[in-house]
Amino acid sequence: MEVILASGSASRRALLANAGVAADCVRPGVDEDQAKAAFRAEAMPVRDQAMALAELKAMKVSARRPGLVIGGDQMLALGEEAFDKPLDMSGARAHLERLSGKTHTLETAIVICENGRPVWRHLARPKLTMRPLTPDFIEYYLDEVGEAVLATVGAYQLEGLGSQLFTRIEGDYFSILGLPLLPLLDQLRIYGVIPT
Repeated sequence: MEVILASGSASRRALLANAGVAADCVRPGVDEDQAKAAFRAEAMPVRDQAMALAELKAMKVSARRPGLVIGGDQMLALGEEAFDKPLDMSGARAHLERLSGKTHTLETAIVICENGRPVWRHLARPKLTMRPLTPDFIEYYLDEVGEAVLATVGAYQLEGLGSQLFTRIEGDYFSILGLPLLPLLDQLRIYGVIPT
């Protein structure tokens, strides 16, 4: 059975490939901004927004392609406030200033669809506590990392210099990177697409 990743995320593609899962990658063509605006107009909780987006992506591709279609989404929640990817370096600075000294949750959702309908869902909720950041450190960090911070909702990549931002992390590393890999691999074994 073919495995298809309904995503343009380089991180998710790499995680699957490194785990030995051969997956065809197809961009789902979902207008995420429009979907998020609709969810937020309904006051949908952030975790439900992430799950709905993951499902929307998987269903859109599954309607066109046979096989197991994996859709994923990750949203950052500071309390009930949802963060989107910063649009520019000023936005990244504002994100870091808001997250400084606080604990946030990465709502990391994954859905498998088959024949245009969801057959499995999983939500991981890692919690990350950012240390209090000085304005000088924020400037240093943004100068060092550059525009790569714009690719993530929290303006950090834990696998790099972003590790210096935190004092505590609860949850698995893969989910923080955007894909709850271990439960996904268990499910793919059940489907017989990877060895048991």
